[in-house]
Amino acid sequence: MSQSDVIIIGSGINSLVCAGVLAKRGRKVVVLEREAVLGGCIRSEELTVPGFLHDTMSTAHPLFVTSPGYAELKDVLHGHGLAYGNNATPTGVLLPDGRSLVLRASRDANVRAMNALAAGDGDAYAEAMAFVEQNAGLIFPLLGNELWSAPVGRMMAGRVWKQGAHETLAFFGPAMQSCRAWLETQFCSPLTKALLAPWVLHTGLGPESAMSALMAKVVAFTLEAVGLPIVQGGNARTVDAFRAHIEACGGRFHTGADVEEILVEGGKARGVRLADGRVFEAKQVVANVTPTQLYGRLLRNGSAPEPLRRQAAEYRYGKGNMQIHLALSAPPQWPEAHLREVIYLHLTDGLDGVSRAVNEAERGLLPVEGTICVAQPCAVDPSRAPAGQWVLWVQLPECPRHVKGDAAGEIAAPADGRWNADVAERYADRIVARIARQAPGLEASILGRKVISPADLEAMNINLVGGDPYSGECSIDQYMFWRPLRGVKNHATPVKNLYQIGASTHPGPGLSGASGFHVANVLARP
Repeated sequence: MSQSDVIIIGSGINSLVCAGVLAKRGRKVVVLEREAVLGGCIRSEELTVPGFLHDTMSTAHPLFVTSPGYAELKDVLHGHGLAYGNNATPTGVLLPDGRSLVLRASRDANVRAMNALAAGDGDAYAEAMAFVEQNAGLIFPLLGNELWSAPVGRMMAGRVWKQGAHETLAFFGPAMQSCRAWLETQFCSPLTKALLAPWVLHTGLGPESAMSALMAKVVAFTLEAVGLPIVQGGNARTVDAFRAHIEACGGRFHTGADVEEILVEGGKARGVRLADGRVFEAKQVVANVTPTQLYGRLLRNGSAPEPLRRQAAEYRYGKGNMQIHLALSAPPQWPEAHLREVIYLHLTDGLDGVSRAVNEAERGLLPVEGTICVAQPCAVDPSRAPAGQWVLWVQLPECPRHVKGDAAGEIAAPADGRWNADVAERYADRIVARIARQAPGLEASILGRKVISPADLEAMNINLVGGDPYSGECSIDQYMFWRPLRGVKNHATPVKNLYQIGASTHPGPGLSGASGFHVANVLARP
């Protein structure tokens, strides 16, 4: 039996931020990770051939470097070796006909480029960014703070006092708009629409989803402001820096520590029991898990109300993701040389292509032409590959969790609907062939390839159900005030001294660590 102030189940970014802040403020923390590797979705490995370093799951850090957790911990983390590479061309899009457009870390440059494509497009983009700036005092508190809290209540009351109820409510109309509605009413150039549309996929939404317009605007605003920071030497250096800080403050980490049950006594959490029988006790327990796990597996013997268990059982997961990691003997030969410097390059045929692929994936089909996100970490971190060589991090955000068929009619669905190596490799062949059509000679330059299917993602991280990297569908009924469940508030649970954090909780997915920070603030109070 081991005792501490706080037990944290899981070691993803929210757990690390929670533990890092608590350790800094003098609390004794222990972090329990069921896998052999710390970090949750943060890993770096030589997945293909020796000398080529790949970020196995997540990679860029725009949400983290703008988060309150980073603001508090950045000095100590950088003191323990965390460093970023970045540039002025965070993202771009490449169409099948070779046309491309880059979003730069410059408002003026983006406005000029869009206006050059179609008169008024740049002005519409500037207006959208101004909307974010003018409403920043509402948008960012709602997306980044505890919603059921006095500060948010005071913020909303203050806005109504200053602007009136009608003007305040007027914000929520465009805030609920779909990305398609925004792009089709405000922009003329298909290229500009194609640049912005894929980014809603990185928020767990599709172009027709409610709030997807707001999320696309916020993403563009963030990319202009901070770019796409890539961790020098691999994303796992993030975990190394957190671990060094937390252990220096007396905290401890345990891998291979599969929590089987949260121990509850008298309505209060008092610790956990592992699958191997070990018991850890603490004053508080923080669970970085999905609602399905928390209320369906870890809390037993009637410790959670039956209505909440039913809500957890009905919790829905979103589309699966798939990754392809490539080691190349030379950088890709894109149609234009400057595209080699773009950190995230989307390959798509435009807004309708994104929408079509989302629909196919949601119906259980392998998309004919799914959106391809190609990350090029070597553009800002040459240490990822030997001199003159390159790695590509390829993400496919529109994959079915269960494979019912192939929209192209080429790949037979497995009888049980489960992803297997044959389906994953054949689908990866389709994707690599599409990239090669845009970058001649790519296939001949491939030194190694690693395919990670949605099933593989779930096997690596239990929170990625069906390969959903966002730990739950981000539809409006499972977002904001209703995330993780409508029966709870913020990150509290019906069990005293037990808190839930992670992508399944507000403010949702991404490497911000915000939920871990909020809970740390609660637990660190005198």
